[in-house]
Amino acid sequence: QVQLVESGGGLVQAGGSLRLSCAASGRTCSTYAMGWFRQAPGKEREFVAAISNLGVRTSYADSVKGRFTISRDNAKNTVYLQMNSLKPEDTADYYCAARPYIISLLGTEYPYWGQGTQVTVSS
Repeated sequence: QVQLVESGGGLVQAGGSLRLSCAASGRTCSTYAMGWFRQAPGKEREFVAAISNLGVRTSYADSVKGRFTISRDNAKNTVYLQMNSLKPEDTADYYCAARPYIISLLGTEYPYWGQGTQVTVSS
């Protein structure tokens, strides 16, 4: 079992930056691949980024490549999502999720989820 708590969301102007954090507790964070997903009002949840358990591999949605960076600090049991050059279409609730070891782009393959943090990008 692992518990996940996101933080760092807020209101930012277009072109600005935010860094989301996901603090994990429970089992050792280094045994879990971590993903970030988002859900905008009236839309389905979508994959944003993921990182393997030791941080060797990462994956990004095309819509955020070059703007967002996922990273992790297993000593702090924390995963980060640095979001730069934010756009109004990035507005959504952002969720972190965990699954054993290997990255997946499918939310259904992540058994553990946080409660989410809201990101609003104004134009």
